[in-house]
Amino acid sequence: MSGNDSAQAPATSVPAAAAGFRRWLRANSTLAASLGVLSLIVAAVLVLPLVLPDPNLPDPINRLLPPSAAHWLGTDNYGRDVWSRLVSGGRVSLGLAAAVTIAATIAGSLVGLVSGFFRPLDAALMRLMDAGLAFPGIVLAMALAIVMGAGAWSEFIALTVIFTPTTARVVRSRVLSLATRDFIAAARASGMGPGKILVKHVIPHTLPLILVQLVIKAALAMLIDGGLSYLGLGVAPPTPTWGNMIAEGRAFMTNAPLLIIAPGLAIVPCVALLNIAGDELRL
Repeated sequence: MSGNDSAQAPATSVPAAAAGFRRWLRANSTLAASLGVLSLIVAAVLVLPLVLPDPNLPDPINRLLPPSAAHWLGTDNYGRDVWSRLVSGGRVSLGLAAAVTIAATIAGSLVGLVSGFFRPLDAALMRLMDAGLAFPGIVLAMALAIVMGAGAWSEFIALTVIFTPTTARVVRSRVLSLATRDFIAAARASGMGPGKILVKHVIPHTLPLILVQLVIKAALAMLIDGGLSYLGLGVAPPTPTWGNMIAEGRAFMTNAPLLIIAPGLAIVPCVALLNIAGDELRL
């Protein structure tokens, strides 16, 4: 290859990549829009707490103030800035939802892959997963949170436990359907070992389904986190989360409705955007 050809190769690859990205945007505009808005929300809850007032700083003189230039969403019953608490609470709520879904998706995917591909282990692993599915998720999460005590770690463990079995079941079903495909039979006939078949053929064909499970579980995690925090079984105050902000504000719903409306309006669009993204990925 001449020097001119090597110099032109990167230049031509950039417009091609840009054109490919534009085609993807046109074909997946709803998915791109939902992920774009979610990215803005995540960026806001990560960056804004660095410049906003301390969300846990009380100011008893300025309790339950209405929105103003100094306090965009007013203050709560301790005089704390609601806007600061909303943004900081978003960091905790979204961070916990992300941690739970990643942990549960990894654990459930591993169980599903092993159970579906290594059949001698299938019965034992699925009976264990069925035990977790025997109880309604929110009831099991509440029971585990009560036993372990309120807090971020207990909620993380509880939500991971209830999400793992459903992911394992879905992934196992996908692996079982792949096991009968011709390319798997050809790989076995060529002498390829089970581990190599799993890594080279099964996992790549299962990843899209795993990604869908990850997004959908994130939406469920946010809803259950809000419910547990509302019941006092999630992250304990004064650390703000959207759920415990609603729990603290319910006593002042008449005098200061923003204490409930603000975190509620934060949860709803995040859950809706995650569900939209999950539906688009599923298609």
